[in-house]
Formats: sequence, structure tokens, C-alpha cells
Amino acid sequence: MAYNPDVRVSDADRDRAASLLREHHAAGRLTAEEFGDRLDRAFAAKTVGEIDGLLKDLPTIDLYRLPDAVLTRQPRQRQPSRPNSARRGSAAWRAAWGVWFTVSLVCFVIWGLTTAPGYAWPVWVAAPLGAILAGTWATARAVRGGAGRGAVGGGSGHAQLPRGDEDLPGRPGA
Repeated sequence: MAYNPDVRVSDADRDRAASLLREHHAAGRLTAEEFGDRLDRAFAAKTVGEIDGLLKDLPTIDLYRLPDAVLTRQPRQRQPSRPNSARRGSAAWRAAWGVWFTVSLVCFVIWGLTTAPGYAWPVWVAAPLGAILAGTWATARAVRGGAGRGAVGGGSGHAQLPRGDEDLPGRPGA
């Protein structure tokens, strides 16, 4: 398809021209007054020729260029591993226990207000949920690879699950 300056532009074309003008203004090629004037004309443009006229005296900019090699990141220093959400005293565990306590308390209060002391149905809510939560809490360190008496296999390290990328080839400690 041949270049035709009379082809109408889309909103996306106007936005791209505005982005290019912003880049040129940031680079110091356009004064604030020139930038404002060209930006207004870019958003009012009807044809490709009008947009090209706004950019013809400016060098081509690739808005999607890759970063220069000098911007490459340095490798991060390996920090000692620490279990995050599996830590027994973490905020996630405190929240889980808080929810269990609140639900259990509400059930017992409802039971106490609605029935005479007798069949304690809230136990059927609190006990199973509490048992599941306690079992998960007690084994959390062992599953995440923590040390100590609570670790699977007595803390010998034989039954520990991998915690991250330390087992990958080419990584320190592999």
C-alpha cells in the first residue's frame, strides 16, 4: 500500500504522535510553547499528513526500544532463606487463629443465649476446625524445611521439601 497523506488518522495514531512529542519535549528538542502547540494540533489532526507535518523536523524515536546494556541489573545477593507465611508467629497465622477464635466465640455465644445448658453443638464447629488449624500450624515448619524437633524426620534434613531455587543447576548451593 502506497503512502497517502490524506488517509484519516485514528485516536491511537493521535495518541502515538502525542507520546512522540512528549519524548521530544523531555529530550529538550521542543520548548514548552512548541510542545503545547504541536500537542494541540496532534489531537486536532484529521489526516496522516497533518501528523507527519508535526514530526517531520524531529528525529525518529523508537518508543519501544530495549534498555541499553548499561542498565542491566547486578545479580542480587543471596539472602538467608527464611520461611515466610509458614512461620508459626507470622501475621498470617495470627489472622487464621483469630478467625477460628472469633467463629468459635460467636457460636458459643449464640448457644449460650438460645438454649439452656445441655447439648453443646458449637463443639462440632470449633473442634474440627481447630484440629485442622492446629495440625497445619504444628507441621508448617517441617513442611517448609525448618529445623528443630518439629521438622519431619527429626530435623535430619532427609525428608525436607525443597524451598525454592536452591536445587536449580547453575545456582549457588546447587
